[in-house]
Amino acid sequence: MIPQDRFRSLFRKYLLALFVAVATPLAFAGVIEGWFGYRDQRARLDQWLGLQSASAAAEIHDFIHGITTQLGWLVQLPWTEEPDERRRTDALRLLRQAPAIASLTLIDGNGRERLYISRIGLNRIESRADRSADPALIGARATQIWFSDVSYNRGSEPYLTVAIVGNRPAVGAVVAEVNLKLIWDVISAIKFGKTGYAFILDRSGRLIAHPDISLVLRGAEEATSERFRAVRDAIGPGRGFATSRDAQGHYVAASAAPVQGPDWTVVVEQPLSEAYAPIYAALWRTAMLLAISSLLAGVLAYALADRMTEPIKLLEKGTEKIGAGSFDHRISIHTGDEFQRLADSFNRMASELELAQQHQERIARLKRFLAPQVADLVDRAGDDSVLDGRRTEVVVVFCDLRGFTAFSAGAAPEEVMSVLSEYYESLGGVIAKFEATLVNFSGDGLMVLVNAPVAIEEPALRAIDLAVDMQKNVQALIAGWRSRGYHVGFGIGLASGPATVGRIGYKDRLDYTAIGSVVNLAARLCASAADKEILIDAKVAADVKGKRPVEELGGHKIKGFDEAIPVFGISFHSL
Repeated sequence: MIPQDRFRSLFRKYLLALFVAVATPLAFAGVIEGWFGYRDQRARLDQWLGLQSASAAAEIHDFIHGITTQLGWLVQLPWTEEPDERRRTDALRLLRQAPAIASLTLIDGNGRERLYISRIGLNRIESRADRSADPALIGARATQIWFSDVSYNRGSEPYLTVAIVGNRPAVGAVVAEVNLKLIWDVISAIKFGKTGYAFILDRSGRLIAHPDISLVLRGAEEATSERFRAVRDAIGPGRGFATSRDAQGHYVAASAAPVQGPDWTVVVEQPLSEAYAPIYAALWRTAMLLAISSLLAGVLAYALADRMTEPIKLLEKGTEKIGAGSFDHRISIHTGDEFQRLADSFNRMASELELAQQHQERIARLKRFLAPQVADLVDRAGDDSVLDGRRTEVVVVFCDLRGFTAFSAGAAPEEVMSVLSEYYESLGGVIAKFEATLVNFSGDGLMVLVNAPVAIEEPALRAIDLAVDMQKNVQALIAGWRSRGYHVGFGIGLASGPATVGRIGYKDRLDYTAIGSVVNLAARLCASAADKEILIDAKVAADVKGKRPVEELGGHKIKGFDEAIPVFGISFHSL
């Protein structure tokens, strides 16, 4: 079978059905696995970014908390009216220990400024300026620790004002200016992943800390903070990470956590390609496994379809051969299933057809010289030995047309063949009717045996009835031929006696015949018979005596016989 035929046949249907049956569950499982894997990876990414943002917020809180703790040591003792040199020393020491603190202002319990120490300005001692209306002092008295909004010194460096009051009014308050540029060390140290980083926005969304210090110095510019504020707004107030774009337009995954105290927001972000790298890797592995599984499913489906259709092809090929008449062909299938049983059924059918063919051929051979009934009888006996050579009593019947030679010489070939066809058609029916054996025919002559190869009762009587029936049928034909101007007659000769009968000839051409003087006698009697005559020998006459009207015709000198042969006749009109 050529490949194109394979893909238009049952093979394609099996291939597609098996492939779909195997590949569909794999694809479904792959999609489900990919979907749940994606969800799990997003959940892990959400947890991880949330943890990173909370950790960064804790570090920033620790930075602010460290400063407020150190400031708290300056508001432990109550103020007196005398200058307090010890507080000045403590303040100077704090400036040395906390580089982020740019200046300190100590205020007594009455709201008067007692000490101002600055890294960049002139110090003031006991100025006693009234600071009771200072928003920082008011805020600290309300909340104990107060944080201002972030301000930018000359529009670049971010500063934060922190005010702390003591646990009782007499100890006063301390106000510190904190340079947030130094928080860069803290924010720069926060790293996660390969390129993840953090930045800080104040309450209004201005950038106050970023690993890129140049961005911080431009934090007062709306355009600088706008993009970072968009990331924070995309995250929203709820937990969970969000996706946005960075300054270069790349997609990033970001999470945020609040910094308690100054009300800042720490945002951590990571390029989406890096954050989703585990998800992409998992999806890629799932896709590869799905592709490999589909390929294996295709190979498996091809192998199964080929295995399933191979017996069908053998059956198809076998039935074609058997249908073409090759009944000896056998289908060889050993699958141990329904295909093998079907092949066995076909083989049994082929065997039966082969036997039937042999039977028909045998019957056809027998019918060449036996009446159909006799041929069937011999075939049912299953023994061809009845056709073997042997010596037996037979009745030989010869017949032919009178004047046929002259008729055939003057008539057209079509007319001659038409007469012979009618003639043999009529005689054939009579021979079959009386179950006689047609030995041969030549031209208008015909030889028939009775009692061979199958013996019958009263063969002479059967032969007489046969001859009479022949005369009646042929004379009816002759009447019609004469009306057409054909002048022919019909005579019959019968003789009974022993003869050697059997098959003669060669493999491809066998005839059944009889050999003996009885054959010659019957032939001579036929030659001597005139139109409408049936001449029989003495033995036949003796056998049918009293059963059929026989007329003695006296002795006839027959060619080939030394003495005159007694001849008898029988009129077919009397029967």
